[in-house]
Amino acid sequence: MSRYPRLGALLGALALASTQALADGDRTGVPLLPAYTQECASCHTAFAPRLLPASSWQRVMGNLSRHYGTDASVDAGTQRTLTEWLTANGAGGGKRAEAPRDDRITASAWFGREHREVAAATWRHPAVGSASNCTACHTRAAEGSYREREIRIPQGVSR
Repeated sequence: MSRYPRLGALLGALALASTQALADGDRTGVPLLPAYTQECASCHTAFAPRLLPASSWQRVMGNLSRHYGTDASVDAGTQRTLTEWLTANGAGGGKRAEAPRDDRITASAWFGREHREVAAATWRHPAVGSASNCTACHTRAAEGSYREREIRIPQGVSR
């Protein structure tokens, strides 16, 4: 008999919760950096850093004056802080490690696989707008969470 029966029960519960979280797709990663949310989420979803590899984040942050057709320049200190945080927390391996075309999350192979059942018309629906509007369906995308159980398809959007 264990000398610490409560510790064993606690560790078992934590293991079960971790297994369930992984099964539910809980890959939220690190909490979003407030400066990142302040600067980037003022124009678009503050995408979780793990959605792109570090090499993509370096290119994105190195070209803020022409950020996908917009000048998103920030002061040098903020740029350095954000770049360091994004590259440190970017995708490190697995299916997200390969840099997508034009460093676009929506052009990545893993994004295509995860959204293969989404019809092209869905991305053009007024409630969605584009594939980069994660918050249209992922209710906690702004917090960096993309769990399947948190998906809510907007009314009027066919599956």
